Amino acid sequence: MNIEEIRIFCLSFKGVTEEMPFGPTTAVYKVMGKIFLFLPLDTETQSIAVKNTPEKNVELRADYDAITGAFHLNKLHWSSIRLESNIKSDLVRELITESYEIVKKGLTKKLKADLEAL
Repeated sequence: MNIEEIRIFCLSFKGVTEEMPFGPTTAVYKVMGKIFLFLPLDTETQSIAVKNTPEKNVELRADYDAITGAFHLNKLHWSSIRLESNIKSDLVRELITESYEIVKKGLTKKLKADLEAL
């Protein structure tokens, strides 16, 4: 997947916004104000950072060289995926979806209700 495909995919989820709170070099995708994906724009090797369970992150990192602990984030919960690797687009979409669902599940009752109302 390329940057534009990831952008379109992320924005297809309910309640998602695209922001750049860290400046013009990193796009951040949020569900109801909570981050579920980081997309660095200024790196030679294109990657994304997504959230998952600690167990799943250990499993993914053991199975794929292109999946590592995310730089500057809690490596227990966040993994970085190099997009210019042999990782299939279907897996990237699956991991983005899982990240969205994990963050959505952790929303407050009020934010969940607001999301449902959209």
